Amino acid sequence: MGIFDYHEAFSRNIGWVTEAEQQKLRQSRVAIGGLGGVGGVHLLTLARLGIGRFSIADFDVFETANFNRQIGAGVDTLGRPKIDVMDQMLRNINPEVDLRAFADGIQADSIDAFLDGVDVYVDGLDFFAFGARRMTFAACERKGIPVVTAAPLGLGTALVVFGPGGMSFEDYFGWDDGDELEMSVRFLVGLSPAMLQRGYVADSTRINLAERRGPSSMAACQLCAGVTAVDVLKLLLGRGGVRLAPWASQFDAYRMRLVRTWRPLGYRNPLQRLMIMLVKAQLNGMAKTPPSGRHHEP
Repeated sequence: MGIFDYHEAFSRNIGWVTEAEQQKLRQSRVAIGGLGGVGGVHLLTLARLGIGRFSIADFDVFETANFNRQIGAGVDTLGRPKIDVMDQMLRNINPEVDLRAFADGIQADSIDAFLDGVDVYVDGLDFFAFGARRMTFAACERKGIPVVTAAPLGLGTALVVFGPGGMSFEDYFGWDDGDELEMSVRFLVGLSPAMLQRGYVADSTRINLAERRGPSSMAACQLCAGVTAVDVLKLLLGRGGVRLAPWASQFDAYRMRLVRTWRPLGYRNPLQRLMIMLVKAQLNGMAKTPPSGRHHEP
């Protein structure tokens, strides 16, 4: 094996970034909470941009059910901690990486250490990890750390960015006054106000927010990683052009549509309230409808 050379390894990035910007990426630290569907592919995509410092957190192990979407999942990694597998895959790209690993996941007693020196936080937590997500978003808000969260919804990606000068995550999602199901719906609609993924569900019985289950795909996770990496690059290099909440974006590859939404007042916005009501009604209808095997447009 040849000697690793950072400049050679990431030389093909030059052109989209300058030599000086590549060195800035090398000195930047990105934190990623969760290394499952989106978190793992976030890590490797950002590593190939040449980002040289990471803080990662995950407490889970790989299972067979992860094979369809998680980049570290395979026969040879079954039962292994995700954080160990992704550590190995990361160092195979950049053996000189400065990595801080938190094998207990995101915890109240380690959140400050996890975010120490972090320039951007990337949300890779499970959709339903509301406690850890609220704690991390709040800590980032206190520390002035931008948060990029991309959700693999349908066969596409939704993207919302929080940071200084934008709307707070609590004002946008409105998690203070509802149970977990209400939080799930508000989170779903907050991520994707346009809800482009609604019309092509093949088997609606596989979606049940109350039971914490829904379909997923690697295609959507990879789209998430691509758009996230670009916004992280813009934030780290001060390029501008990143729209903060209450702006949100959704690209649906199945429909080949891109929609950007602006929801002043966040979840209190009349359009947002209407969409929340419609989604609740649709989810109730899905729970009562047997699968037909056909794709329906709204």
